[in-house]
Formats: sequence, structure tokens, C-alpha cells
Amino acid sequence: MADIQRDGDEIELASPPRFAYGERVIARSVVRNDGTYNGRDVGEVLVHKGEIGYVININTFLQQFYIYAVDFVESGHRVGMRAKELCTLDNLPEEVLAQLGEKAAALQTLGSATATEEMS
Repeated sequence: MADIQRDGDEIELASPPRFAYGERVIARSVVRNDGTYNGRDVGEVLVHKGEIGYVININTFLQQFYIYAVDFVESGHRVGMRAKELCTLDNLPEEVLAQLGEKAAALQTLGSATATEEMS
């Protein structure tokens, strides 16, 4: 049996989860099927970089990491992801919002039904 590769000595479970149930998040990179997603070929793209989803569950892995089940509404995929693969849209730090300036207001509608309707 192959050894499971751990990411160093980091123990995420020593802190509370980074994301909350229902929080809007955005994928930081492309996610491909590693063979654990039924009905799709290994290597097939499940989530595109920049795709918006909602945290629907929080579990743990290897007694070390949080795994966030994220529902990506546009593609219809529900994928388990690590915190380092996601970025919040709902709880950005004040300094980030300040740097975004007027563009920060547009973040409020990303991933909402209103934004989807406006794009149609």
C-alpha cells in the first residue's frame, strides 16, 4: 500500500474551519477528477479556476485537514476541496476590500441568482 503524502506538519484542525456553511467561495485553480468522482473520467475537469460555489459541508481528512464540500452551481458538481484551493467571497479582509475600492461592491452579486439573471 502506498504511503499517503502529508503536507508537512501543518495541523489545520488545531484552528476553527476557515470557511462556514453557506459561504460563497471561488476556486483558485482547476480541479480534475482524481478517480473519486463517479460518472466522470479520470483527469476530466470538474471545476474551472474562478468558478463560484457554496460550502455545503465540512469534514476532516487524516486528522489533519478540513475538507470543504463545495456545490458549484454553474457546473452542477459537488467537490471536496482543501482551504488552500479556495478563496472566500463573503468574508474578505478590510484591507483587501479597501484595495478593491469601488469594485468591491460587485463582489456582493457574484454567484447570486441576481447576477445570473443579469447575465442572461
